[in-house]
Amino acid sequence: MADSLELDALWEDFHRVVNMTSAELADWLRVRDAGEVTEPLPDQAGPPTGQHVLAILQKRRMDLTDDDLRVMREVVDTVGDLVDMEEEPEAEDTRSRHRLMSLGHDPLKP
Repeated sequence: MADSLELDALWEDFHRVVNMTSAELADWLRVRDAGEVTEPLPDQAGPPTGQHVLAILQKRRMDLTDDDLRVMREVVDTVGDLVDMEEEPEAEDTRSRHRLMSLGHDPLKP
């Protein structure tokens, strides 16, 4: 388990890059996986990392597991690699936006 300062920094970084609420992320994961004839069960929608991010958003900091911390670091690093937080997002890059949204980051959200 991380020390208190490291955990605080990771918690802040994670919640800075994950700018979608748990309800917005859950809705997105369901929409993303819905097909013309089928729709997944709500708790099975989206990629495993997106499901894990959703679970983390519904937890208190003191309830985080080592696996949660690993996923939080992975999401912070991935979003940081894909997005320049200082630059204006581009609406036409739909594929990239959808990938980020599956991690809980909507680049078009202020």
